[in-house]
Amino acid sequence: MENITFNNPNLLYLLLLLIPLIAWYVWKQRDMDTSIRLSTLNGFRKAPRTYKWYLRHVPFALRTLAIAIFIVAIARPQSTDNWSSSTTEGIDIVVALDISGSMLAEDFKPNRLEAAKSDAIKFISGRPNDRIGLVVFAGESFTQCPLTTDHAVLINLINDVKSGMIEDGTALGVGLANAVSRLKESSAASKVVILMTDGVNNRGEIPPLTAADIAQALGIRVYTIGIGTQGQAPYPFTDAFGNKHYQNVDVEIDENVLSQIASQTDGRYFRATSNKRLQEVYEQIDKLEKSKIETKEYSKKNEQYLSLLLAGLALLAIELLMRNTILRTTN
Repeated sequence: MENITFNNPNLLYLLLLLIPLIAWYVWKQRDMDTSIRLSTLNGFRKAPRTYKWYLRHVPFALRTLAIAIFIVAIARPQSTDNWSSSTTEGIDIVVALDISGSMLAEDFKPNRLEAAKSDAIKFISGRPNDRIGLVVFAGESFTQCPLTTDHAVLINLINDVKSGMIEDGTALGVGLANAVSRLKESSAASKVVILMTDGVNNRGEIPPLTAADIAQALGIRVYTIGIGTQGQAPYPFTDAFGNKHYQNVDVEIDENVLSQIASQTDGRYFRATSNKRLQEVYEQIDKLEKSKIETKEYSKKNEQYLSLLLAGLALLAIELLMRNTILRTTN
């Protein structure tokens, strides 16, 4: 059976207006009766009643019913006749982003950090069903955004990330450990860390492989991304007069450690040497970590007011026809 709901259910209270309308009609009928004084009614007792006497209230009933139907129609009845169900099992993901000074190197455009932020935002925008968080690290680490499905807030917080927010350096192990701690209490079927860095661990009290051990114990998969071209990269410097200069600096990425972290946690290591390659890396991770979406419930609503409007108009037409034909009165 079709389930009927109303888009504007409060309008149904207008049906209460029919009560005073009916009461007014009944009262009016009393005033319309005429009286004649006769000595006896015996001569009228057997007088036949015409069809007009039996039909005299039909026009009012038709009009009242039509008004009731119009009120129901403007309340917009809708039938739900197609049901399926939809449940979504998302993935909990934490992006751990290196914001050390070396991320300002311009082998990526406009620089490594902005390229990493831009592609992270594209990745997040394509995964509306997942809870995603952001951890940043340099010489130390902090959580920029906890796990959330409010991706608009997350994207705003990513845009606010800048190099120099915290003490410089590369505390790779601390950044990974912080990201893992964000997922420690997660009950998601799949927990993932995307670790992005362009350097070698040189700060922090937690070695990167120790943090990987913790991730492995908690069933967290880590995808590591080494950001930077091969060889040297242009790095901007500002002199005492405020002029910007570039100097080529060596690109040092501890690919051995990043590969071990990924292998130990059943993840993968990627090397991104350009904007295009970084985007491809995110696309590969997106394919590897697809959310499990199971359709379970869906409802299709059909508007029903049109048939009611036609029925109401038909009743008014019948009323008008009766008043001007069989129930027509002459003055």
